[in-house]
Amino acid sequence: MIRVEMLSTGDEVLHGQIVDTNAAWLADRLFQHGLPMTSRSTVGDKLASLIEALQTRSEVADVLIVNGGLGPTSDDLSAQAAAQACGVDLVLHEEWLATMEAWFAGRGRAMAASNRKQAEIPANAELIDNPVGTACGFALRLNRCWIFFTPGVPSEFKVMVDQQIIPRLKAHFNLPEPPLCLRLTTFGRGESDLAAELESVALPEGVVMGYRSSMPIIEIKLTGPASQRVAMEQAWQQVRLQLAECTIFEGTEGLPALLAQTMQARALRLAISEQFTAGLLQWQLASVAVPLARGEVAPATEEDLITQASRTHTFAMEQGAALGISVGSLNADGEIALALHTPEATWAQRVKFSHSRHNLQTRQEVVAMMAMNMLQRWLQGREVTTGHGWIEVMETVRM
Repeated sequence: MIRVEMLSTGDEVLHGQIVDTNAAWLADRLFQHGLPMTSRSTVGDKLASLIEALQTRSEVADVLIVNGGLGPTSDDLSAQAAAQACGVDLVLHEEWLATMEAWFAGRGRAMAASNRKQAEIPANAELIDNPVGTACGFALRLNRCWIFFTPGVPSEFKVMVDQQIIPRLKAHFNLPEPPLCLRLTTFGRGESDLAAELESVALPEGVVMGYRSSMPIIEIKLTGPASQRVAMEQAWQQVRLQLAECTIFEGTEGLPALLAQTMQARALRLAISEQFTAGLLQWQLASVAVPLARGEVAPATEEDLITQASRTHTFAMEQGAALGISVGSLNADGEIALALHTPEATWAQRVKFSHSRHNLQTRQEVVAMMAMNMLQRWLQGREVTTGHGWIEVMETVRM
């Protein structure tokens, strides 16, 4: 098995001042190509620490992808650390210097003297092109390891991985067929409850059931070798049946994106009126191009379900939308009302959280998910108003 590792660099990553989205993206990308990442580590902007990390990991990993530290500033030390770890000098790559100068000239800017540093790479390194930025990457051999150095800017990093690094790995290694990963996402049930529900599912040899909790959803994953595809799909059918009522989508696209596809295909537009969620629902749907007629953030008011359902119906009709959603305000008892208007009928439900520990942001995210789930269930021809484990339905109406 090929041991592939990642080393993220930078004090801002090490100390949690930014989220390392590059690491998550790379792990998923490598998995898709049959190169599951073996481990990930992070080191700060200290030269000695970088050198030590390179030397240590190069004695263990077959492939190491180093991310960050290729910029023009004094804390960008990856090239210097790589040269010292290999016992070679940094050399100026004249062709890349000319590429950088042309890059700046094409934008009507003078290249700062500090950028010259980005054209210096270890003497034993192979330059790796960066078509969208000024920091070239490079690759070299140290001990048993093939090490790739990449820029931290996500857009540059991703292009370099896809266009330069993965093709090199595919040409060099005899890669296995990528593992198979089947995924579905549930809403409203706890992780232990789901695990108990799925305990009876017999898994094929080498196949693992996994759970990823990210409030307010839990993802179920079945991961195993491609050779077990038929047996995995049979087990997956049982998972689907047992979790059908709480499943909100399969795959990785997300519920808003799936709503956008369905509504676009059916030429449906949606009007949204929000109180408690304060525009969160509109933002989530607009960001994936759900066809929206109009959205509003309304002042908090106390309404009974009949009144809210009627208001939702009227609001949708006024905007010329076939569909309408309203999110009411949170009352003193911890209850909130949601309504969905459709060409078929208008539904409203008042729900209550059975857990009081959730903060405001989490509750808003849960309520936005509930509203989207009502719409999804109607689009799928399922019951619209339904409870979800720890979310108790207090009252429902249909008009």
